[in-house]
Amino acid sequence: MKKIRVAFFAEILTADFDGATRTMYQILDRIPREDFEFMFFCGVEPDKEMGFEVFKLPTVTIPYNTSYEAALPFLAKKKLNAKLEEFQPDIIHFASPSPLGSFANKYGIANNIPVVTIYHTHFISYVKYYFDFAKFTIPFFERKTKQITHSFYKDPRIVYVPTTEIIKDLKTKCNLGGNNLKLWQRGINNELFNPSKKDKSYIRDLVGNDNPNILFASRLVWEKNLQALIDLYKKCESENAQVNFIVAGDGVVRNELERKMPKAHFLGMLGHEDLAKTYASSDVFFFPSVTETYGNVVIEAMASGIPCVVANGGGPKSIVQHGFNGMICEENNIDQFWSTIQGLISDRELYHKLVHNGLEYTDSLSWDHLVNIYFEDLRHIVRKAGVLEEEPVFS
Repeated sequence: MKKIRVAFFAEILTADFDGATRTMYQILDRIPREDFEFMFFCGVEPDKEMGFEVFKLPTVTIPYNTSYEAALPFLAKKKLNAKLEEFQPDIIHFASPSPLGSFANKYGIANNIPVVTIYHTHFISYVKYYFDFAKFTIPFFERKTKQITHSFYKDPRIVYVPTTEIIKDLKTKCNLGGNNLKLWQRGINNELFNPSKKDKSYIRDLVGNDNPNILFASRLVWEKNLQALIDLYKKCESENAQVNFIVAGDGVVRNELERKMPKAHFLGMLGHEDLAKTYASSDVFFFPSVTETYGNVVIEAMASGIPCVVANGGGPKSIVQHGFNGMICEENNIDQFWSTIQGLISDRELYHKLVHNGLEYTDSLSWDHLVNIYFEDLRHIVRKAGVLEEEPVFS
């Protein structure tokens, strides 16, 4: 039987680099090898054996975020085209709206090869953070970002989008028709993230007391609305509130964050098991970001058995049902965030209700099911293109 050949384009293929790569690896670790042949085109190579050929491209470090490297396909265009000609892909997957993603998208269009992509990053919501220093430029850059988003996502056969809220944004703000936008949520590893990982002695040794622990976990970049985290910390300090702030994650603004939150506990980038233990051992998960396409950390915290307090925007707004499996507050309303957290700490009935419903919600999210949908879609697209024979129908 002929295998379906997939050319997979991604800037970074380090397995646990960020939420987007973790999502990609849920697919890549489940490739049905009897049916599919992959070839990877990337700037940063995988940190583990893939079992398929990997073609590395030249990269450049992004100035405003030195942890990222962007692939530069135009510096290896001849070799890249030759490799694609040799591989003869049946379908193309690109990971991000980048120069590499643009090359992949255009190559697919020019060669009549179907293209699919997963919508990982809601760049429209980033603009106000990156151009806050020059507010008069924000309308211009928002307009350009919407135009770029439209140009990248209008042509792929399927754009997998994790929440209805983001689909709505793409339709209304980016003039995308919606025929190719498919709701495809994110799953959770319930064996890794679950309440059994709770370890009170671990958290007590970490903070040095038995006060309630407010956890924030994410990359430490301004677009995660870190200012709200700083403001909440300062409010608690001004009121001499007996709580601890724990920050898990790393990023370009960590040093500045540590200066502004001197009594907080910064854990840096944690491995899976330590992160799962930190979630389950904390008391409240606070996540004020409104730029999330989905909000993997919210799902992880929920599955770990702690209630989540999130802002009214982005992907988490579609995950959290206010007062049922979490709490939603107005964006940047620090007084509301704090009163909500205080209420959860004091109202144990509400606390346990949110935990119970959060666990039920995350129990319904299966990566196996979601990945099966993805691969079945690829099979359908390729059959429709006439590359594979239709499966026989038995009566």
